[in-house]
Amino acid sequence: MSSAALAGGPVDEKLVIDEELEIITRTAAPEGHPLDEVISGWHYRTKETRELEADSFQNPGMLYVERGEEIWNTVEGDAGKSCASCHGDGEEFLKGIGANYPKWNADANKPFNLELQVNQCREANMQAEPYKFDAADQKALVTYIKHQSIGMPVEIDLTQGEMQEWWKKGEETYYTRTGQLNLACATCHEDYNGNYIRADHLSQGNVNGFPTYRLKQSAMVSLHNRFRGCIRDTRAEFPAAFSDELMALEVYVTWRGTGLSVETPAVRQ
Repeated sequence: MSSAALAGGPVDEKLVIDEELEIITRTAAPEGHPLDEVISGWHYRTKETRELEADSFQNPGMLYVERGEEIWNTVEGDAGKSCASCHGDGEEFLKGIGANYPKWNADANKPFNLELQVNQCREANMQAEPYKFDAADQKALVTYIKHQSIGMPVEIDLTQGEMQEWWKKGEETYYTRTGQLNLACATCHEDYNGNYIRADHLSQGNVNGFPTYRLKQSAMVSLHNRFRGCIRDTRAEFPAAFSDELMALEVYVTWRGTGLSVETPAVRQ
C-alpha cells in the first residue's frame, strides 16, 4: 500500500484499463459541489483491488458483462422480442447511454435509472415480466449496459422535467442524519473521506463504477443495494429499492460524480 493510502489519502496513480483505456478518476467538481475535486473510489482501494479493475481478464465483474450480452440478445416474453430486436447491436446502440442516467421519465413523472428503464421496456415492448429487485439477470444486464460507456464521463441532465426538484430532495437525504448511530451519507463520504473506519478506507462515495463487483460479497452489487446497506449500517430502517427517496438520492449522488468516467464493472472491497 502506498504511503498516501497509509496516511489516509487517495493514492496518486492512474487507472488504465488493459493498458489502453485511461479512465478519468479525478476531475474538477461541478459548479455548486461542496468539494473542489471529485475522486473515484478506485483511488482508495488496496493495490491488489486496483490491479483487478485494471485488467479485464482478471476483473470478476466481466463475467456479468458477458452474461448481460447474452440477455440482451435473448428473446423473452409474449411479444417474441429481445432487447436487440428493437435496439440492434448493444455495443453500438448503448455507447454513452449508461453515462447519462438517471433520466427524467415523463410517463412515470419521476427519474428513471437503468433498472426501471429496463423493466419498462420488458413490460411494454417485450410483454415480459419485470425483473425483481437485484435479480441476477437484472444486475447482469445493467452491468452490460453501463459497460458500453466505460471511459465516458458521467453527466446527467438536470434540466429535464422536474429533475432539479428531485436533486434537491436527494441533497436533503444526503445530509440528513438517521439511525441509532446518527449518521448521514455526508458524515462518511464528505466529512471523513480519506479516513479509515475499521478496515475500510472511506472514499467520497461516488457511484460512477456501479454496478460494482464487491470482493467481500463475491458478487456484483447494485447501487440501491449499497444505499440500503449503508442505511442499514446506521441502524435505521431502509427504504424500498427504487422508492422516491432512493431515486432522489441516486440523482444527487450521480451528479456529485459529474466528469468521472464510467468504470463499470468497478472492483471494490
